Amino acid sequence: MSVQLSWSKPKQRGRREQLYCSVVVPAAGNARRMEGTDKILANLGDRPVIVHTLLALQACPRVNEIVVVTREDLMSPINDLVRAWDCTKVSRIVRGGETRAESVWIGMNRVNPQAQLIGIHDGARPLVTQAVLEEVFREAASNGAAAPAVPVKDTIKEVNGLETVERTVPRENLRAVQTPQVFDADLIKAALQKALQEQLPLTDDCSAVEALGMKVCLTKGDYNNIKITTPGDLVLGEAILSCRPD
Repeated sequence: MSVQLSWSKPKQRGRREQLYCSVVVPAAGNARRMEGTDKILANLGDRPVIVHTLLALQACPRVNEIVVVTREDLMSPINDLVRAWDCTKVSRIVRGGETRAESVWIGMNRVNPQAQLIGIHDGARPLVTQAVLEEVFREAASNGAAAPAVPVKDTIKEVNGLETVERTVPRENLRAVQTPQVFDADLIKAALQKALQEQLPLTDDCSAVEALGMKVCLTKGDYNNIKITTPGDLVLGEAILSCRPD
């Protein structure tokens, strides 16, 4: 893939400015750690995981459009769910690439051309709250790049190849970063172009922006904003749902 890098830092924006925002939702699903069940279609309470995710984004006033990127075999089932649950902000359901980064890139190039902010939110992260969404979109509108995060609770050990401890990593400055990660549209497009061109090992979308030397602002995340990865996460998700008001 040959790409051209072209991006310059935008002028500082006011926090009250309302920008057109598109959200790309990578939703390929994976049965490897889910005992044969696609996590995107797995039921959480009375609806599939992907429906929780899309309805949370649908309810956010700052979100204008949602583009779902998924496997070809999931496109029809997800389309049926979008219609059944009246997810009207979903503008497109498109087939993704070989990697998550490629899928996000494909999705970003299918959003509305007027999008000024682009958010990327895991399809398997269904319990994001409106408070988390509001704060991260507001921060991104002001500073160009933002992501929710929570302090790391566990003690972190750095190990060697033999799985013996090399050192204990101080956790005071460690944060677990969640999604949605939200960016100035031109910035994330330029960053992901560069990352794909140079085949950079990305652990998340913020990593692409950081590789440009740009700063990402962290907003207050939520420990309940979990990503469904294993069957145990569904059990935890059910417990979280049961504690929420109807």
